[in-house]
Amino acid sequence: MPTSSEFHLPAGSTGRGPYETIIDPGAREGWVHTGLRVLALEPGGSEVVTANGVEVMVVPLSGGCEVSVDGRTHTLRGRADVFASATDVLYVPVGSQLTIVSPGGGRFALATAVATGAHPVALIRAEDVPVEIRGGGNMTRKVRNFGTVGAFDAMDSLIACEVITPGGNWSSYPAHKHDETSEDPEHPESMLEEIYYYEIQPAPDGGPGFGVHQTTSSGDDKPIDVLTEVRSGDAVLVPHGWHGPCAAAPGHDMYYLNVMAGPEAERAWHITDHPEQTWVRGTWDDAGIDPRLAGEAR
Repeated sequence: MPTSSEFHLPAGSTGRGPYETIIDPGAREGWVHTGLRVLALEPGGSEVVTANGVEVMVVPLSGGCEVSVDGRTHTLRGRADVFASATDVLYVPVGSQLTIVSPGGGRFALATAVATGAHPVALIRAEDVPVEIRGGGNMTRKVRNFGTVGAFDAMDSLIACEVITPGGNWSSYPAHKHDETSEDPEHPESMLEEIYYYEIQPAPDGGPGFGVHQTTSSGDDKPIDVLTEVRSGDAVLVPHGWHGPCAAAPGHDMYYLNVMAGPEAERAWHITDHPEQTWVRGTWDDAGIDPRLAGEAR
């Protein structure tokens, strides 16, 4: 059965050159639709990226940058870090060449998905990113929906968002799956691969933080067993199965960037809750919103 060692990619383990993380669709057996690269640039540094067969969303993790595409330059103001705020993001269609320049230096996620249809380049400003508060009590988390279905749809197959889970809280809970296509109107489901890319807030003395990620089998034909500690810069691949819960250690806020895509012509995100855990949704209203996230939805 595939285990944590196959799907948990520790920070730096896939890096090369200026990239701290390289996950490309088709570069590993059984991984077809989604990709993620984390680019680190020194002040004044630049990188030329060609979107061969994929569409791209540029997401500053820290610092800002300028991205030139088709003779036009777009300024992404960026942020101090992923916990500070939402950020400007840029969508770039399949087949484009983009030049990323960072005057002050920074780290930039390039979320990708296999695509065939071209869409216009689009700059989404931080203040226009829909922010959703999901859950309740110690299951409260904040979702920045810059690239989700219904929030931004002018792309071919890519679905992307980022989630902030306060220290001590549970996220991706109830566990859920999206590993088969069902057109049942009462219980639809979309077939999607998913990448979780993690950043964990350090301790006050600078010591590293950590969290926990779990993925389990959703059927005998989909074996997987992942229960692993995650730290900043780690990625976890979810080709199938029930994924969640993810838990943030007390004192360490957790960030993850989700990148999803699948084989179906329709770009959709329909999930199925784990039947043993879906009941927790009924507790959220009485539990109320974690006060650390109160008032942050928009």
